[in-house]
Amino acid sequence: MLSRFFKTQLPFRSLGFLLLSTWALLFVGASTGADSSIEGTLQLLDGRKDQTGKEFRTALVWFEPEADVSVAPPDEPFEMITVRKEFQPKVLPVPVGSTVSFPNQDPILHNVFSVSGRNRFDLGLYRGGDAEEKRFEHPGVVRVFCNVHHAMVAYVAVLETPFFSRLGRDGSFRLADVPPGPGRLTVWHHRAEPKTLDVSLPLDAPLLLDLQLTKDQIPRHRNKFGKPYTRKRRGKAY
Repeated sequence: MLSRFFKTQLPFRSLGFLLLSTWALLFVGASTGADSSIEGTLQLLDGRKDQTGKEFRTALVWFEPEADVSVAPPDEPFEMITVRKEFQPKVLPVPVGSTVSFPNQDPILHNVFSVSGRNRFDLGLYRGGDAEEKRFEHPGVVRVFCNVHHAMVAYVAVLETPFFSRLGRDGSFRLADVPPGPGRLTVWHHRAEPKTLDVSLPLDAPLLLDLQLTKDQIPRHRNKFGKPYTRKRRGKAY
């Protein structure tokens, strides 16, 4: 969008005037509905300092228009890989109805499961090189665990909208090609309470949002049987 303004034949006399004029044009475009997008920056606060970089990779922003929109899951499954006793990615946004594959790339056994409401599942024990799948038919954030390794945790955000985005390392985000009109914007992070606000497009300016990080990196949870995790016994390839 910026390139369109830089090509405008105006008698700019300084770089400062050029930048000021560019921002003015951007805001005019937003207020007239020429740019159907949602842009902004998210701050993550933990009581000590603002978080940057790595923490932003597990944050999500999504917009649900008040008007009906079609949500079509892709034919191919998404992937959440288990490797080095971690889920990658830790947070995976998918449209409702999508299938997620959980390949095991470790030389040990994993048992991926969740007890999140109607999206609960249990893929059982499987070895490295194998993969199991789960279709998510109900909206909501699904907490994913391994029944063998307590520290393994991930999240599948099952969304009823095609308008969602991860964040940049500086906390910036942009949702493109969003239809004009009212709707709900949600910002989410696994260590914070989600924040939802009503907005109406087009917006007059970029948004500045914040979330307070109050939750642990590894939430308190039990195994799939509802019992505490036990220590690994010697000789077990877990």
